[in-house]
Amino acid sequence: MFANIGFPGLILILVLALIIFGPKKLPEIGKAAGQTLREFKDSTKDLTSDVTDELNETKEILNGKENK
Repeated sequence: MFANIGFPGLILILVLALIIFGPKKLPEIGKAAGQTLREFKDSTKDLTSDVTDELNETKEILNGKENK
């Protein structure tokens, strides 16, 4: 969806953000967005590791039953 924006589109978005929020508020918004993305990334890693751990435990149980 965003792959078609291009450089001129990004400039337009930046100018509109400056007009709407002002130069004082824009760094705060950027910081909040960065923190939100970082939390999302950490949560995704935790969820992925939980699923991977469960899958490995299930494989170990199944392999243990096959060997008996």
